[in-house]
Amino acid sequence: MEVTLKNVGKKYEGREEFTLRHINLKIKNQDFCVILGPSGCGKTTLLRMIAGLNSITEGDLYFNDKRVNKTPPKDRDIAMVFQSYALYPHMNVYENMAFSLMMRKENKKIIHERVMEAAKLLELTDYLYSKPSDISGGQRQRVALGRAIVRKPQVFLMDEPLSNLDAKLREHMRVELVRLHKTLGSTTVYVTHDQTEAMTMATKIVLMNDGKIQQVGKPEELYNKPANIFVAEFIGSPTMNIIEGSMIDSKFVSKDGIIKVKPSEEDGKLLKSFEGKDVSLGIRPERFESGGKLGDTFECVIDVVEMLGKEKILYARLENGYELTISVPGHYEYNEGEKHSFGYDISALHFFNSKTGERIN
Repeated sequence: MEVTLKNVGKKYEGREEFTLRHINLKIKNQDFCVILGPSGCGKTTLLRMIAGLNSITEGDLYFNDKRVNKTPPKDRDIAMVFQSYALYPHMNVYENMAFSLMMRKENKKIIHERVMEAAKLLELTDYLYSKPSDISGGQRQRVALGRAIVRKPQVFLMDEPLSNLDAKLREHMRVELVRLHKTLGSTTVYVTHDQTEAMTMATKIVLMNDGKIQQVGKPEELYNKPANIFVAEFIGSPTMNIIEGSMIDSKFVSKDGIIKVKPSEEDGKLLKSFEGKDVSLGIRPERFESGGKLGDTFECVIDVVEMLGKEKILYARLENGYELTISVPGHYEYNEGEKHSFGYDISALHFFNSKTGERIN
């Protein structure tokens, strides 16, 4: 099913400001669409509007070509998985998964077939007659997924379903959810504040902030070509380095005049109209190279070294006091207090309009 939002807005009763406004979005059939953003940005409100749990103040919501603004949740052919498992403690796994179909007075044979099919898919067959209190957190989350799967909805809506799991289990469940999505072939709308979940699972990311959509695209599009400074800093860990400055004589010069960077020929053409104007330069931590083999160099003192196994994160300080975050392979030797010079990949520079925050190149 295709989900389309046209100029959708939400304003809660008693509030002057809109929580969401001018939301335009098309989620294609079989997309795994992740709505990503910081707490309070409006992502869960948007999900609940698609579900029909929150009313729409303005604009239109379509499922395929049918306007569903006033359609009750039970008639939308959707299934929602919440952050909390919300399982019935007095029912066993089988009964929890079958409950929604039983309430609809579905044929008992069909209920049994669907529950057994979902249990096999989710590897829950051995736990069907266990109570929720007798199984692990990961298994409970699978039961919650199973309860949604048995309904065979056209759209799955998921509100941070993995946030209560430990890191290792979250990693495992991310892979399982992607496999499940491909197997079922349904449309999935998934809300999270965790960019790792978004980057690893999504076919499409919708990044939100302050009730507005900042950028929509494939994970690699948001990472390689962020639409603005917010996207640049939100996507990627460690975060992108942003240096404030201006264009002087076709070069980027930091505010203190110490950092000078000559952009590529292609970027230089785009930046011509910004001569003498404020510009922000972005460099991702992994796009530096030790020894200054690329571009010009930054000479800095290493303040802190974080060892993460496959990589080391260096927190370095330039002579003007400006701090850079640099990512290097884990086997490279760096020690706190040492002075090093780093070059940068000239093709990987990002330039933003300091006034608006919007991308220039």
